[in-house]
Parts: sequence; C-alpha cells; structure tokens
Amino acid sequence: MSRIGKIPVKVPGGVKVSFQNDEMIVEGPKGKLTQKYHPVITFESRTGEIVVSRQSEEKQVKAFHGLYRNLLNNMIIGVSAGFSKTLVVTGVGYRTEIQGKLLSMSLGYSNDIYVAIPDGITVTSDPGGKLTVSGINKQQVGEFAAQIRKLRSPEPYKGKGIRYDNEIIRRKVGKSGVK
Repeated sequence: MSRIGKIPVKVPGGVKVSFQNDEMIVEGPKGKLTQKYHPVITFESRTGEIVVSRQSEEKQVKAFHGLYRNLLNNMIIGVSAGFSKTLVVTGVGYRTEIQGKLLSMSLGYSNDIYVAIPDGITVTSDPGGKLTVSGINKQQVGEFAAQIRKLRSPEPYKGKGIRYDNEIIRRKVGKSGVK
C-alpha cells in the first residue's frame, strides 16, 4: 500500500468536502477549490477524516493513490489556512511596488518589469525588500513565486537578485589578482 496514500486526511471544522462526477470539491472559509480525479481511486468519508483507497495494485494506480491523497490534503489546507511564499529582493536600487493588479519591479535592468498578478493570488510588498505571495491554491502560489524569482535569479558573487526567504545562496570568491 502507498505510504502516503494510506494516511487519512483530516478535515477541520468549517470545511466541506464532496465527491461527484469524478471531481473533488472542497469549500472552506477562504474559498472553493475543485480537482478532477481518476475513477480507480475511491474516497470514504468518516467522522472528521477522509480515507483514500484504490481498486487495484497496478503501478500507475499506486501513483494515483498518493497523488490524489496529497492533492486533497493541499486543497483542505488551502481553503482553511492558505499558502504563502516569501521572496527577498536584494541589491542596490532593487525595489518592488504593487500598483493595483500589477507588480512593478526595478531589478537593475534598463526598464522596470511589470507582472500581472493572477486572480486568486495576493501579493504584498514591504519596504525591507520582502514580497509575500499568498493564495488558496498551492500550485498557483508556487508557480507565481517561481516566475517572479526567475526574473532575476540570485547570483553567487554578491548575492544580488530575488531569492526565497528560506533559500541559502552559496557565495563564491571573486577573482584574485595574479602576482
């Protein structure tokens, strides 16, 4: 049996989970998420938890078992608590600013970069150079944070660029003069 798939998913109070037409629907205080699933996976609701099981022992079905259990767990966490990623913008003259549904960034290029903030995602910027991307969909939050980071990846010599808050940049020694 799948090690991750066999762990029951806890459902906190205020969250409704339903399964219909091969689609899982999770509603909570922060919003509503839906996800299609393969019919070889079955969901059984018990008091305060959901048990995910599979119909066969094929390799692909075993992979689906763990996948859909984790997707359901992430959806429940998203509608109850939400997800967030923090990015740190480091560099002389590097700054970020929120202008309505646009994120304006000055990252050392000749022009400022403007990125449209997708629906369902909120971005906050503070003067210390921190950007916080948050939302209820874990995949959307991670993807948008990765797109922002990709605009100016951190470089190893001075550490300038955009990095995740918990990311450690291995610094390199610069050139040394030959005598």
